[in-house]
Amino acid sequence: MGQLEPETQAVREFYAALNRGDVPAALNAFDAQIEVIEPPEFPMAGTYHGLAAVKEHFTKARATWAEGSCEPQRFIAASDKVIAIVEVRVRLKTEKEWRQGRLADVFTFRKGKVTQFRNFAEEKQALEFAGAK
Repeated sequence: MGQLEPETQAVREFYAALNRGDVPAALNAFDAQIEVIEPPEFPMAGTYHGLAAVKEHFTKARATWAEGSCEPQRFIAASDKVIAIVEVRVRLKTEKEWRQGRLADVFTFRKGKVTQFRNFAEEKQALEFAGAK
């Protein structure tokens, strides 16, 4: 991973902050012009631009959790991107059953800041998007 080690550490800190419900800290490495893209099959699908919109989006999403976490299992560096393979296990406030599964998130960095954060339902999609093998 070498050259993307600081970026990978920033991604680790993002998940740690998100899991403890600290949305402002989760956004520490995000650029002011951040773009977040969640695919149509995700519960809060859409594209969110700028820190204010992204903060509101993550705050609303995190507020639906009764308990749970998004735990990165491994990281893959590809050019200016860090791909996180994430195990999600969350129980929403409106549900008794746990939702769990694996997804892949791609963080694009420029000058040490995340300029785009993209969710993918499948690892293969994320790897193709990021140009990773």
